[in-house]
Amino acid sequence: MFYKQWVRGACALFALTAVAAFAAESYPARPVRVVVPFGAGGPDLIARIVAQQLASQLGQPVVVDNRPGANGIVGTDTVAKAAPDGHTLILVSASFVVNPSIYKKLPYDTLKDFAPVTNVCAQEAFILVVHPAVPAQNVQEFVALGRRPDNKLAYSSPGVGNTMHLAGALFDARAKTTMTHVPYKGGGPAIAALLGGEIQAMFSNTTLAMPHIRVAKLRALAVTGRTRLAALPEVPTLTESGVPGMEIDAGWFGLFAPAKTPVEIINRLHSEVRTALAKPAVRERLIEQGFPPVGNTPAQFRATVEAEIKAYAEMVRLAKIQPE
Repeated sequence: MFYKQWVRGACALFALTAVAAFAAESYPARPVRVVVPFGAGGPDLIARIVAQQLASQLGQPVVVDNRPGANGIVGTDTVAKAAPDGHTLILVSASFVVNPSIYKKLPYDTLKDFAPVTNVCAQEAFILVVHPAVPAQNVQEFVALGRRPDNKLAYSSPGVGNTMHLAGALFDARAKTTMTHVPYKGGGPAIAALLGGEIQAMFSNTTLAMPHIRVAKLRALAVTGRTRLAALPEVPTLTESGVPGMEIDAGWFGLFAPAKTPVEIINRLHSEVRTALAKPAVRERLIEQGFPPVGNTPAQFRATVEAEIKAYAEMVRLAKIQPE
């Protein structure tokens, strides 16, 4: 009796393994959709560069679908509820790990409803940039402005609770300034508002800010890294500028699938993304835009996600941001 049960169990296991292996080999069976839960900006640019290469490798179209709204929550929720077959993915910024601390209730579980594929790209630090009309040539002068009771300083970000917003809120707490946060629907509109003088400052990533810094349309005051950026060696860190406790990486841009996606498909996706990132044309375009490729394993990326949810929760607490 035991032997028969064991044989049936072994056969069932073999059948499941064979089905999973077949699914991975036949994947993708139709176009792959990569949801970007933001408008123009870093995640969208990265998704389009990588998707073009993946399409040639997979033999199926890889379509980027922008679904902005609520700091990425709208688009993220559509992927959480998608079929776990590898045909619907999401490329999202580190706001993914900030949102659990910013919002009292999310329509999905950040850890349970997604399967990490890989950290596609990462950035070193944010740049504190100001409009040229702001009468501050350095951080100390900017802090002095921000401490004035009658100051009208405002900073933009791609939405409530993203890492750029968090950097600004933490700066307020560390520097004892009182700036107004103005959220926009994406990094593009946020930097456009700064260029247009609608707001006065922004903690921006290098991709959005560098083109405008180079032509003096924005003034860089400091960076949030532990060391200065190679691209801006003359710009000090915030610690050097007298505002300690502001060592913040500019975040990462990761690829996820819905939970319960077969591990064989997750591994296939990871392998294909690593292959794409190794292509000189892809790698050079990403680095040129300020997004150094990473491509770590699903297990390594999951560990990063879990650790950063805890780390950002502490930063939100220090910045005294009240969950919505």
